[in-house]
Amino acid sequence: MKKTMCVVLALITAGHLLAQDPVAKKYGDLITPADLKENLSILASDAMEGRETGKRGQKMAAAFVKANLEDFGLAGPVNGGFYQNVELYTSMPGDIYLKAGQTKFSNFQDIVFYGSSDSGGDVTVPTVFVGKGRKEDFDLINVEGKAAVIQQGAEENYRAALTLARERKAKVVLIYNENASAFKEFAAQLKDYLSEGILSVKKPEAGEQRAGVFFIAQPVAAKILNTTIEKLGKAVTENTLKKVKPATIMYKTAMDIKVLKSDNVLGYLEGTDKKDELLVISAHYDHIGKNRGTEGDLINNGADDDGSGTVSVLQLAKVFAQAKKEGKGPRRSILFLLVTGEEKGLLGSDYYTQHPVFPLESTVVDLNIDMVGRRDPQHKDSAPYVYVIGSDKLSTELHNLNEQQNKTYTNLIFDYTYNDQNHPDRLYYRSDHWNFAKNNIPIVFYFDGIHEDYHKPSDEVSKIEFDLMAKRAQAVFYTAWEIANRDQRIVADKK
Repeated sequence: MKKTMCVVLALITAGHLLAQDPVAKKYGDLITPADLKENLSILASDAMEGRETGKRGQKMAAAFVKANLEDFGLAGPVNGGFYQNVELYTSMPGDIYLKAGQTKFSNFQDIVFYGSSDSGGDVTVPTVFVGKGRKEDFDLINVEGKAAVIQQGAEENYRAALTLARERKAKVVLIYNENASAFKEFAAQLKDYLSEGILSVKKPEAGEQRAGVFFIAQPVAAKILNTTIEKLGKAVTENTLKKVKPATIMYKTAMDIKVLKSDNVLGYLEGTDKKDELLVISAHYDHIGKNRGTEGDLINNGADDDGSGTVSVLQLAKVFAQAKKEGKGPRRSILFLLVTGEEKGLLGSDYYTQHPVFPLESTVVDLNIDMVGRRDPQHKDSAPYVYVIGSDKLSTELHNLNEQQNKTYTNLIFDYTYNDQNHPDRLYYRSDHWNFAKNNIPIVFYFDGIHEDYHKPSDEVSKIEFDLMAKRAQAVFYTAWEIANRDQRIVADKK
């Protein structure tokens, strides 16, 4: 009898957890593929010229976003307006070189400097070899205040090693690829990318302690460390990094600084009895603009990246505003935050969190939507899915709530592949939620994966799966609805 009662109670509990709120369902159903397609067909059209940060297309896209937020009846929270002006700094490469002894290596020839730091003149620094740049390598070799030379595998991403080097307070980082032929092509790509400079929120100051990163050809690495590439490779495989003798280099990174103006676009929906607590729903609305050249399709429309996230946020804003008009407004306030400069280094969200319109301590959660309109190759034949990143990093409660709302309403496959902190792509750190997370604000990042049209002109509206996109937007809506209306605010786990 006791066992039977436990089963009954379990079934009742499960039924309760999966019971749909008819009010939430009513408004969730208003998120439709047709509305998403109508907005995306405008936002990701050729007329927007690829929406590059600071360019005419970005200004047009910002005006489109603002007009929608205004039409929905949202308030402009920036001194009565919808634009948060973002002043950025463009660092154009000037006189940049690296010297080993009497040998000078020039930028875009033997080396490529990726960064915005002006060294303020020649800098002389001791240099050490850190092998593959793994934790165990840094445990073996002290890099504080030094130049750290790292060997990158042919198919490896350099970001993890660079992050570790900076955490260990390396003065500067130099990376060479174990594939000797990789440097020439990579240098050409980086030269093209850097031709219009690197953007930053903070104005670079001459003599900053943390420089950028030098990508160097194999012969440069050998010259710097007074050895051969073969011996460096042997030191890696035999774990004899300490046998590579330290050396000294001199480098200079001169920058020409210019100002670039852009905008975040903000729409605010005031809550009721818990209006002083804020939920942020974010996406980046600009993209990477046009490719150089005269032939073929040159416009990177960014239909998926992140037109899909932008129109999803707009649709959520419309639905929440409609609920408020009908007396079902959220208890907590909601900020619909469309940011600039994500492609240039998460700049708009960085600016917002440094200059918040609403106190960060009142900000409960950021739900970030970046690329939700496509499938990646790993899910070519999959049931409806979405990658979920970061939901459990700061709040177990948020993670469980997000899971529960999905099971109750949308039943998407939540793929946590990229949530692994050891995943080489490190996506937890690569979209706008990160600037909230580093301020200890719980986040969820919704993502569809990296497909063959990523950052290409072929990222077109015609390739968007709007039914799947609508379902993903609904998943975000139901989590947002619960967070905005529940009795207790979501709190970060104690660290």
